[in-house]
Amino acid sequence: MSAPPHDPPVVEMQVWGVDRVLPALGRMATGRRRLRGVDGLRFAKLLGTGSGRSFTPRDADPHHWAVLTVWDDDAAADAWRDSALVRSWDAAAHESLRVRMTPLTSRGRWSGVEPFGSEPFGSGPAEPWSGPVASVTRARLRPTRALSFWRAVPPVVTALHETPGLELALGVGEAPVGLQGTFSLWRSSADLVAFAYGGAAHRDVVRRTAPSRWYAEELFARLAVHEVEGTHGGRTW
Repeated sequence: MSAPPHDPPVVEMQVWGVDRVLPALGRMATGRRRLRGVDGLRFAKLLGTGSGRSFTPRDADPHHWAVLTVWDDDAAADAWRDSALVRSWDAAAHESLRVRMTPLTSRGRWSGVEPFGSEPFGSGPAEPWSGPVASVTRARLRPTRALSFWRAVPPVVTALHETPGLELALGVGEAPVGLQGTFSLWRSSADLVAFAYGGAAHRDVVRRTAPSRWYAEELFARLAVHEVEGTHGGRTW
C-alpha cells in the first residue's frame, strides 16, 4: 500500500562491493522475485554499476552492484535492512554503501512510472534544503541514436569529474547497453547546479538532447541526502 501522494517517499541507494562475480550475477537474477510484495515498497531497481565515462559496456564494474528502492516511510526502509535479499548481499560484500534520501525535484519516467512521485514533494512549506544532495539520471536510448549519444558523452564526463563539490559518481543501469544512467553525490545543490548549468560541455548536451532524439524515455531527479554510511572504493563515509 502506498502513502498519500503528498507524503514524500524515502529513497535509498545501496551499493555492494564483492570479490566473486558469478554469485553476484545469481543474486541479481533472483533479486527481482525477492522484491515482489515487500511492505511499503513503491519502486525498486537492481542495478549494475560502472565508471560512467563512456556509457558503453567497457565502463562496467562487475565487482560493484546496487539497488535503488523507494519507500512509503523510514520505518518500511528500516525494516527492509533485515530482508533476505539485503542479508545475502551484506554477507558476500567486502564493502557496502547506503544513502538515504528524499526527493526535491524530479521529472520524467523510469519504466513508465514516476518512481519518486510527482512534485511538489511534502505537504507544507519548508525551508530550502541546504545540505548535501544526490542526482539520479536514467535514460533509455533509441538504438538508432546511441552512437551519436556516446560521441557526445566524453566532454561531459570530464567536466563532471573536474567539478568542485562532487563526492561520488557512478554509472548505473539495468543493462550494459541502452538502459543507463548516473548516481552522484554532491556537497550542495549549488555545486550540482554549477555542473548542470555552469559548464559549456553539459549545457551543449542539454541543448542537443531534444533535436538529437537520443532518449525514448528519460528521468532527472535531485534528492536531499539525509544519511550516508559505509564504504565505497575504499573511502569510508
